[in-house]
Amino acid sequence: MSEGPQRRNLNRGFQQLRVWQEAVELYVKAWPFEMKKVAGQMIASADSVHRNTAEGFARKSINEYLQFLNFARGSLAETVSGIIAYQKAGQISEAAAEELDSQAFKLENGLLRLVASLEQKRRDDTWEDSIILHESNESYG
Repeated sequence: MSEGPQRRNLNRGFQQLRVWQEAVELYVKAWPFEMKKVAGQMIASADSVHRNTAEGFARKSINEYLQFLNFARGSLAETVSGIIAYQKAGQISEAAAEELDSQAFKLENGLLRLVASLEQKRRDDTWEDSIILHESNESYG
């Protein structure tokens, strides 16, 4: 990831925060941690993305759906932050970090498009609970 493509979108702005950069440096210097803990944290944040997406979808209210999609975006940012820190600390390989980051980036952009589309539907008052799946898949793509 250090030599790979610079992926930028609205969800990755945290990487510009000095506080975040220093937190990653602290993590790197605090190494070594047990790999089970690192793997567990990574799995938990990635797991949270699909769980929050599902829970928001099941709520059927556009406001709750958006709230849970934003939780999912936050969990995905946590996942990306971990990928960067773990790679920098030598806990995962450059190739593994690149593969995970590429997949996360695709998902981030899909979530960003879905949230933007749903926010527009809320503003336009065109949201229909009965076609939530169609609207969500259409917006994501």
